Amino acid sequence: MSHSLGLFVGLMLVVGVASTSNFDQLFQPSWAFDHFVHEGDLLKLKLDNYSGAGFASKSKYMFGKVTIQLKLVEGDSAGTVTAFYMSSEGPNHNEFDFEFLGNTTGEPYSVQTNVYVNGVGNREQRLNLWFDPTKDFHSYSIFWNQRQVVFLVDETPIRVHTNMEHKGIPYPKDQPMGVYSSIWNADNWATQGGRVKTDWSHAPFFATFKNFEINACECPVSVAAMDNSKRCSSSEGKKYWWDEPNLAELNVHQSHQLKWVRARHIFYDYCSDTARFPVTPAECVHHRHN
Repeated sequence: MSHSLGLFVGLMLVVGVASTSNFDQLFQPSWAFDHFVHEGDLLKLKLDNYSGAGFASKSKYMFGKVTIQLKLVEGDSAGTVTAFYMSSEGPNHNEFDFEFLGNTTGEPYSVQTNVYVNGVGNREQRLNLWFDPTKDFHSYSIFWNQRQVVFLVDETPIRVHTNMEHKGIPYPKDQPMGVYSSIWNADNWATQGGRVKTDWSHAPFFATFKNFEINACECPVSVAAMDNSKRCSSSEGKKYWWDEPNLAELNVHQSHQLKWVRARHIFYDYCSDTARFPVTPAECVHHRHN
């Protein structure tokens, strides 16, 4: 996140923080093992008319930053979805989603983001990227602390979800989250609302990954969620980089970047969808960035 999010990674003074880029150390396949293709440092997930594939982090985390570098399905990818997300477990789960929605050849790839808090989602935003994400690798990150959740594309913020508990709006800060990615067929909704179906003559489809990074507080399974929340927060005895004061909100440059993204690239925002939400969602009323 320009100079801010990278600055304090080197100042972590604590145990329990994962920081590595090795897939096998951080992740494991969660389904369709035979649809994983390893080519040197690259990992490819395959989608065909039998199955997609997915992987999950071996640990759960609370606060910090997770990043993948991803090259999306080339050519006619209509009907396919590649996802990168963080999620906790259970019916009242929290979740932060990147979903990359396939397209017909020549159409722009779109990205849908979503936030679930205590099991409630329906907070979709969609944007067209300012580059072709099928031609090269680009970085996609989720930054999370007690003040904000920031979605980043090549370190440019595309969405901010701010802690507004003082307004009575719940914020995701008490459940450790796993990190996940997958590719699957979603042609009932993914491309033009499901009007364009997957053309299996173009299969198999591949999403290609490299450089997996997790700079976050690792949460032991045996520790209660509230204890993890305390354990992963800065105190007199320990300082976590994500709690630094300059990461409590976007800096001026990042705010300008976000305004540019919102003005030029976002084409759907649940906050302005009066058909779905005749009453404006509470966080939309108070949110400066959204």
